[in-house]
Amino acid sequence: MDVYAPQTWLPHERPLLPGSPSTPLHSTPRRIAYLLVGFIVAITGGLGNALVTVNLLYAQGSLGVFQAEIQWLPAAYVMANVSMNLLLVKFRQQFGLRLFTELFLGLYALVTLAHLFVHGLASAIAVRAAHGISGAALTVLGLYYVLQAFPAQHRLKGVVLGVGFAQLALPLARIFSSDLLRIAEWRGLYSFELGMALLSLGCVLMLKLPPGDRVKAFEKLDFLTFALFAPGVALLCAVLALGRTVWWFEAPWIGWSLVGAIILGTAAVIIEHNRSNPLLNIRWLTTANMTRLALSVLLIRVVQSEAGGSVGFLQAMGLNNDQMDTLWLIVLLGSFLGIVTSALFISPARIQEMLMFSLALMAIGAFMDSRATSLTRPEQMYLSQFLLAYSGTFFIGPIFVSGFGAVIAQPRNLISFSLMFSMTQNLGSLLGSALIGTLQSVREKFHSSQLVEELTLLDPLVAARIQGSGAALGGALSDPGAAQCPGCGIAGRGGHARGECAGL
Repeated sequence: MDVYAPQTWLPHERPLLPGSPSTPLHSTPRRIAYLLVGFIVAITGGLGNALVTVNLLYAQGSLGVFQAEIQWLPAAYVMANVSMNLLLVKFRQQFGLRLFTELFLGLYALVTLAHLFVHGLASAIAVRAAHGISGAALTVLGLYYVLQAFPAQHRLKGVVLGVGFAQLALPLARIFSSDLLRIAEWRGLYSFELGMALLSLGCVLMLKLPPGDRVKAFEKLDFLTFALFAPGVALLCAVLALGRTVWWFEAPWIGWSLVGAIILGTAAVIIEHNRSNPLLNIRWLTTANMTRLALSVLLIRVVQSEAGGSVGFLQAMGLNNDQMDTLWLIVLLGSFLGIVTSALFISPARIQEMLMFSLALMAIGAFMDSRATSLTRPEQMYLSQFLLAYSGTFFIGPIFVSGFGAVIAQPRNLISFSLMFSMTQNLGSLLGSALIGTLQSVREKFHSSQLVEELTLLDPLVAARIQGSGAALGGALSDPGAAQCPGCGIAGRGGHARGECAGL
């Protein structure tokens, strides 16, 4: 029997695209079950990276590494997540949904189990990269399950919910990750993640997706493109993730990585541009509509990084996750309401209006946060963060639907669209964080230098304050001179020990 032979489907059962499941009629209880399983799988796919991202400081202490080194963990996840979208679509198309589902969920569970035995930075990076691979698969799998819960006339609502559920992982991780850390330190995070992976595996084994069409998809040149494109994207991700930590103009490897990313990416584009059946349809991706779509998603992700910048601001003011629980609950509520209302109002005729509405809410939320001072506390950011969370999830469904319509008309461009959407989402987040962090560092250095220049031990008020602070910190400082140094007291970066302190 030829597994690649086209099957006969009823009109309402026909799979939307090769590699996607068929859509038979289901009973109401079964539709509800598909919706619940889709939610569990989508949350599981994003939760692993979210738990690590919001607890990098704790992971840094557990692994005993520097700040620049711990930044490789989220970078490794994005590297693998973006690159694997090149191959996962064709994997589903050629080997079928069942193998796709069981293989990648099993891989996710095994990798999460390996987290419990990680004791070094190198192994932790390898585990995060493996999570990036399986996370890319679970995001799509969750979408397929959610789509089974909706009849044909409401399938756009299913698309919005399926894409949006994964966005809830980050606020959820901020809410309960502190409790998991109390249970078993960083192993508590990974134990919970392992439990979610096993729960998802059990759910998809009990409730399988309907079968779909299979086609021979892979070609030899696909692997050459992947071999060039994947390391190029990885180098770019490394630059964006670590540039502001090691500083852009001080680490030579930043420049060489950019050179490597340009060369490898250009080589991959040249190969794909001249193929008769390309893995990446460069001509389609560079059309006006797709270019505008890519820039829109990229810029919106940069704007959304302002919410992450607010979290860093509050942490710099001395607050931890426990003191911001109410804020995270409000952010979670805003994210959930954004998904639900977007699904309720979605239609092809309303997409532009919905996008403009979400942009307006983002602008209002960002403007409200721009007035924050050192006296600002979470209570003053409830409304602004609610608006940013709501607009972020309200936006994601319509922008996905606006591009996916072109894929339905030309199914061969599915891989190109999946890669473009994944890259703009992930690289936009990295770029936004890099820009916000760089701006914060530059302005902090400027204001610190202004403050230090005005401090002198000849001023009795300054001398009295330094002596009082030095007495309180004397037991924690190995260098007695640091306790009496105005530069170290202000900068707090160990400059006295390195001979770089402004007070010397």
